[in-house]
Amino acid sequence: MGGHIDCYLDCPSPYSYLAFLYLLKNRELLLSHDVTVDFVPFFLGGVNVGSGNKPPWTLPAKAKYGSFDTARALKYHGRTGEIATPSFFPPLTILPQRALCFIKSAYPPSTFESTYLSLFKAMWTPPNQVDITKPDLLKQELGKLSWFSAEQVDEILQKAGEQQWKDKLSENTKIVLDQGGFGAPWFWVRNGEGKSEPFFGSDRFHFMWEYLGIPYQDIAILPKGSKKAKL
Repeated sequence: MGGHIDCYLDCPSPYSYLAFLYLLKNRELLLSHDVTVDFVPFFLGGVNVGSGNKPPWTLPAKAKYGSFDTARALKYHGRTGEIATPSFFPPLTILPQRALCFIKSAYPPSTFESTYLSLFKAMWTPPNQVDITKPDLLKQELGKLSWFSAEQVDEILQKAGEQQWKDKLSENTKIVLDQGGFGAPWFWVRNGEGKSEPFFGSDRFHFMWEYLGIPYQDIAILPKGSKKAKL
């Protein structure tokens, strides 16, 4: 039995964006170790409420530290200048997440993942960040994607308002809560022995690789004068 990673994401989390980019970049390597990856939309706001967690920006000490942590994460992943907090932060992302639930069900995985990536970019890439939580702006961004026709974009917006896809997003969110989730990105990882454990955050992949039995290069201090290793 190979390993598997369920990666739960939501658009208002820059760490979700970083984890998404990192796993997409390393997907082929993971497949070579018989590890598959699935990306799942969920509602972070619902998990915060259900778990009793408070978003970091609502706590002054966490908010102050968060500016350092985000800058370090962006530098580590080579994304400095590519991702910035939008003026409309924090957005309520129920609409795009429901739309993504429908897209995941109705289209091939490559279309779903490309769409998710495009929406992350629209929300987080300066200087012209787009509030995709607004129906007209979400429609505008989906309309820019070459793989959707105008009719398909209209259908996606329509489906996002239907009960089936409201329920699907709620179901995904409940799964995270039932697993003990409290934030994003959230991972549920099954190893080759069939055992599963949770992982959290965009900076703990070395723990995940250890759990999956994947060989990796650990963080290590190099002798003075050595060239700095790249991610």
